[in-house]
Amino acid sequence: MKTFGIRHFSPAGAYFIREFLNEIKPDLVLIEGPADFDFLIDDIVSKKLVPPFAIMAYTKEAPIDTILYPFAEYSPEYQAILWARENNKECRFFDLESDIMLGFERTDDDTKDEERISKEPEKNKSDVDMEGFWERNLEQSENMDAYRAGSALFGESLRKDTKPDDKSFARDIIRESFMKRKIKEYIAKGFDTEKIVAITGAFHTSAIEKLDGAMTDKEYKGLERRESNITLMPYSYYRLSKRTGYGAGNAAPAYYELLWQGFVINDITLHERQYLSSLAKYMREHGGIVSSAQVIEATRLARELAIIRGGSIPTLEDLKDASITCMGSGSFGELAMGFAETDIGKKIGSVPQDAMQTSIQSDFTNKLKQLKLEKYKELVATPLQLDLRENLRVKSEESAFLDLNRSFFLYRLVVLGIDFAKIKKSNQDNATWAENWILQWTPEAEIQIVESVLKGDTILDAVAFVLGEKLSEATKISEIAKVIEAAFNCGLPKIVEGAGRSLDEMANGAISMNDIADTVSKLSNMISFGDIRKLDRKPLEPIVKRLCIRASLMLVGESACDDIAAATLAEDIQKIHSVFMMQEFLDESFWLDKLIELSNRDDLNTKISGLATAILLDAGKIDEPTLRMEVSRRLSMGMPAELGANWFAGLSMRNHYALIGRLTLWESLSEYLDTLDEEEFRRSAVFLRRAFVEYSAKEKDMIAENLGEIWGLNAQAVSEIVNSEIKEVDTEILEDFDFGDF
Repeated sequence: MKTFGIRHFSPAGAYFIREFLNEIKPDLVLIEGPADFDFLIDDIVSKKLVPPFAIMAYTKEAPIDTILYPFAEYSPEYQAILWARENNKECRFFDLESDIMLGFERTDDDTKDEERISKEPEKNKSDVDMEGFWERNLEQSENMDAYRAGSALFGESLRKDTKPDDKSFARDIIRESFMKRKIKEYIAKGFDTEKIVAITGAFHTSAIEKLDGAMTDKEYKGLERRESNITLMPYSYYRLSKRTGYGAGNAAPAYYELLWQGFVINDITLHERQYLSSLAKYMREHGGIVSSAQVIEATRLARELAIIRGGSIPTLEDLKDASITCMGSGSFGELAMGFAETDIGKKIGSVPQDAMQTSIQSDFTNKLKQLKLEKYKELVATPLQLDLRENLRVKSEESAFLDLNRSFFLYRLVVLGIDFAKIKKSNQDNATWAENWILQWTPEAEIQIVESVLKGDTILDAVAFVLGEKLSEATKISEIAKVIEAAFNCGLPKIVEGAGRSLDEMANGAISMNDIADTVSKLSNMISFGDIRKLDRKPLEPIVKRLCIRASLMLVGESACDDIAAATLAEDIQKIHSVFMMQEFLDESFWLDKLIELSNRDDLNTKISGLATAILLDAGKIDEPTLRMEVSRRLSMGMPAELGANWFAGLSMRNHYALIGRLTLWESLSEYLDTLDEEEFRRSAVFLRRAFVEYSAKEKDMIAENLGEIWGLNAQAVSEIVNSEIKEVDTEILEDFDFGDF
């Protein structure tokens, strides 16, 4: 038996394995990978398959565990499988079956699945130096023998560094014992020992060269198993990169593809030209200025760096360092996005549909057909407008609620993170029945659907699982409200009901005003739109009622805050008030009583008091004489300028046109300004002008008309002053101002 140790993503390994197989001409090629993957080999060699792709096995019952075997075009195993088919030779996977792999106990919750099933040269050594060492010494091997020797030495050194009590090493011993068992089985079937080639990660090579210690029948039967499913799925270079946590990948899959292409056309310098050219192209397309001369200089510098570092051909490290110097003015940040593009790339593979049809993919396909959305499975973004109202012009219930069921389905995809549908805000005010979506199919969405099978066999099951997890992890009532909102949008009344009970229980504990505001706002919207989405609103109403009463009790106490906290509190108050105004089942009298108290108090944050006054004004609880008195009190000589202006800013947070239309307000403001001496006026003017920031230019023009009438001035001239920006000179008077707790 012949062995060939490789790195699982090695362009040189992929090239030299074909050379090795051409030399040996084996009758049987054995690939490291679960033995129950054999049935997929026909699909792997299919012309319809485009790398990268992956084989995934996953447990059928919770807790869901997975093992994942990704392949790129430059994977040595993939090229070996292709060679076997091209030469009409047998090819088999010969590692432990996936149900046994999934039966292994985890040594650590954070251990990656891929690290549990594959020992590779770079395992636990993914730093730049290790990558550079491997590339310079293995990927630049002079010939096949040099690669085999270097890989074997590397694997042996890692094996010696592994501690005997390492649990993952113990599993590797079991795996290697099984591999020996499989080799002996094939020999027993009549394969010539010298015509068998076994391809494994370099860590395992020396261990399987001798067949002593092969797994016995008793040992094999004693292994724990977990029933599993297996699927072939498309993959992407982004997922393959280490940045997504795949331990057996590499940091630069697109770059390694360039190395592979160079081997294929016998041009070992292809990667340096292509890499630097692609980097320069990306930078130019995104606003960077990179000249041809800079690219040439980067090429020369990379070659010099390679020589200095003991090589002859630039590695990725050399190319990056040269790029930073010659193309990025010495700054990594200048080229960061370009590196991400040229290192990783956006390549996404595809596999034959019948080879990867998991239960959730079948469900997705059936739902597209049932909801007449098949035509939207296109690469071009297409708008879809839904009318959630019952269609009374059709006979069947399915047709009558087609758009509503479409909405439920699309929202379920959103919850699962499947990038097929994106919701757009409706342009129609108060059109609770209208939804606008953008649908666009991407190969990445296919991957996301396949991965969702880990959460459930169907779209509905997977969504229920995701929302159940979010509910169990929630620590605030607003987080539970988000679950209820998602379940509401997805058309899952049982989850809405269950989450509602959880929210009701948590609401008895300590909660913040902000938490209440976010929660009642979401629940109120659901109650308002419940009819259109077929939701039983009654269970939510008492929750909203209790939370609104609690907010009323908390209101005054929360208002004793600084200006930073007041900014958030002001938004919360407006959200809660909107709920009171929207829902008829709520009694707003207690809330309004607290707003009146807040409006009258002088010892609370003046901005919040001003907002309370504005709300009461809108509600018709303050008449003109009362407003005039309040303005005179808040904007008086005895009131510090910053506090008065802060109150006015709070007053200005609502219904600008209602304030503008009250001439008495501006007369009071004018009288206040008349009472100030020059120094007080200047101080007050700075704060008052800042209070007008939220007013539009048109609104400021209307204010100018009021002030012009009061002062007997030209409205246009006043408008220019009111609309002008605050200049630095205006703030000079504040240099010596003691802000204290302000």
